[in-house]
Amino acid sequence: MKKLGVIVNPIAGMGGKVGLKGSDGLEILKKAKEMGASPDSPRRTVEALKIIAPLKNDIQVITYPAEMGEDECREAGFEPIVIGSIKSGETRPDDTMQAAKEMAERGVDLILFAGGDGTARNIYTAVGTSIPVLGIPAGVKIHSAVYAINPRSAGEVASLFLKSQVVNIREAEVMDIDEDAFREGRVNARLYGYLKVPVERRMQSVKSGARSEKAEVEGIAAEIVAGMQPDVLYIIGPGTTTRSIMERLKLPNTLLGVDVVLNRELVASDAGEKELKKLVEEFPGEARIVVTAIGGQGHVFGRGNQQISPAVIRKVGKNNIIIIASRDKLVSLQPHPLLVDTGDAELDQELSGYVRVITGWEDSIMFKISNNAD
Repeated sequence: MKKLGVIVNPIAGMGGKVGLKGSDGLEILKKAKEMGASPDSPRRTVEALKIIAPLKNDIQVITYPAEMGEDECREAGFEPIVIGSIKSGETRPDDTMQAAKEMAERGVDLILFAGGDGTARNIYTAVGTSIPVLGIPAGVKIHSAVYAINPRSAGEVASLFLKSQVVNIREAEVMDIDEDAFREGRVNARLYGYLKVPVERRMQSVKSGARSEKAEVEGIAAEIVAGMQPDVLYIIGPGTTTRSIMERLKLPNTLLGVDVVLNRELVASDAGEKELKKLVEEFPGEARIVVTAIGGQGHVFGRGNQQISPAVIRKVGKNNIIIIASRDKLVSLQPHPLLVDTGDAELDQELSGYVRVITGWEDSIMFKISNNAD
């Protein structure tokens, strides 16, 4: 009987929707809670586990107490073996590392964990490349290649692995950034090591840095700015490509946050989900969202821009989403599509299909966008 270890970082991703760009550190976590942030990783874990649930009589599930896995496993229909101990409501990175070590000692065949890059680092520190692991994306900044593209895909890949239908393993990059620098608009990414993960198309790639030609990016910015209409609210997502729009407008820019522009003036800087919702709900006119794809991964929503939540996207409307990306970035993704992982499966499905992507001045192409790797 195969053994599955399940570890949940219950606070992963809490800083995303409130614009804190991460959840690492007690002070940031406290601030996130004060700003109304709520955990999302438990729900995403349950979503993945429900895909695995048909195997519950054929596998043994080992997990940590309460919010670190037990609660999620039971909600998904499992009767797990619960090991270890935690102080509920005050979990720490050490708990994640201890859980991974104990599961490795018990000979689990796969550790399924929910979190972000910080959690992946904890797993790497604990077990290195000694056993296969698989991440359920639940953090804010997910640069590492050890995660599936969304929770459902994580469940599907785990199921295939547990049924021995996926047998190949590769070493995937564990990346993380300095969150303090990140909040100041600087990206200091670092390779910390490698974890063994199943080889499957539903696993995401490591985030790649911007390599676009300056002229191409400036052409994209010129196209967007020229098309900006009066009395229309523009929500500008994070990234170096979107930054070029703000630079062309000669407006201050939050490189890794969300800014809002009306009539070529900045009306909100580094806005969180609550502020964005209030703006689009109270604004009497039309609103548009401008986002770019993450290099190497292809995510348009769900990676680093959780402030633009399902509620905000639905209010603005699918037809008012503007996607920008250099042709080089799109070519590097092929044959894979652009990806959406908003946390709302129904919305992800609605957003799927073929979309126009602005790639330069008076230049665009149709490109597939999807909630899976197909």
